[in-house]
Amino acid sequence: MERLNLNLLRALATLLEEKNVTQASVRLHLTQSAMSRQLAQLRDYFDDPLLIREGNSYHLSARAIELLPRVQSILSQADGLRQLSHFDPASCDRQFSFACTDYVAQFIFPHILNRLQREAPGISFSYELWKPQSLSRLGQLPLDFVSTTISTLPANLQSIFLGKDQPVCLMAAKHPLATEARPSLDALLAYPFVRVNSGGDKDSFFERALESQGLSRQILFEVPFFSAAFQVVAQGRALMILPAHIARNAANALPLSYCELPLALPEHHYHLCWHLKHDRDPAHGWVRNCIADEIKASMYSPKFHDLKS
Repeated sequence: MERLNLNLLRALATLLEEKNVTQASVRLHLTQSAMSRQLAQLRDYFDDPLLIREGNSYHLSARAIELLPRVQSILSQADGLRQLSHFDPASCDRQFSFACTDYVAQFIFPHILNRLQREAPGISFSYELWKPQSLSRLGQLPLDFVSTTISTLPANLQSIFLGKDQPVCLMAAKHPLATEARPSLDALLAYPFVRVNSGGDKDSFFERALESQGLSRQILFEVPFFSAAFQVVAQGRALMILPAHIARNAANALPLSYCELPLALPEHHYHLCWHLKHDRDPAHGWVRNCIADEIKASMYSPKFHDLKS
C-alpha cells in the first residue's frame, strides 16, 4: 500500500483509542470483517502489529502508542478545515477597498469609517471613484465592495439591497421653473443640462425618452462629481437629472430646488455589491454588513426618496 488515506487514518485512530476491533467497527458503522481488513492494511503500511491480542483484549504496540497523538492531531486539523475561522473585529488588521460615487464618499463614507475605527481599529480602508464599466470585471479588480445603481447583477456577484428611488429634475432655487411641480418637457428643454459622467447611469433613460420623440437636449457641462454639478446648477439656469434622494440632500444644503419629470420614470435600485469569491469570508462579511447598515441608516441614503415634503 503506497498511500494512507483519511479514512484509514480515522480507522487507525479509532482502533487505537478503542483497543478493540469490534468496538471500533461499531463506532465507525462498519462490519467487523471490514474493520479487520482495515487493521490488516494498517499493519502492512506501518510494518507493525499496532494492536497485540492477549486473551480477549488488545495491547498497543510501542509504535501505536507513538502514533496515536499524531494521528489524532492530523484528524483534528482535517476536521477543522470545514469550519470557518473565528473573526474578531477588534484584532483584524486587513485592508479593504470600496468604490462608490463622490456623493456617497462625501456624505456617508465618513460614518462608515468612524464605525470601523470604533469597532475594528486595525482595519485600513481605501476609496476610489466607481466606474460602472468595471462591474463585470469586479473579480479581477482589487476592489472589495461597490455601492452602485444596478437592475441586474452580473454573474458571480452578490449584493445587499440598499433602497430605491426615482429621478427628478434639479434646478436653482430662483430658476423660472422652480415654482412648477411638474413642468412640461418643452419647458425643460428650453434650458441646458449638466451631467455627472461617473458613478453610475442616472439619466440615460431621459436621453432615450427624448430620442423616441425626436427631441434632444443641450448638455452644457459634463462633470465627474456631484458637488461640482450642484455648484453649476445653483448659480445658473442649467438643469440636472438625478436621483430624488440626492436632489433632496442638495436642496437642503444649497439654494436648489427640484421637481417631478413629465414622463414615465424608471426606479433606481441601489446595491452594495461584491464578488462571489469573498462571499464566505467572515471578515469581508462583517465589514460589508457594517457598510450596508451605515448606508441604510444614513439620512443621505436612498430610502429617503420622496419628493417635496
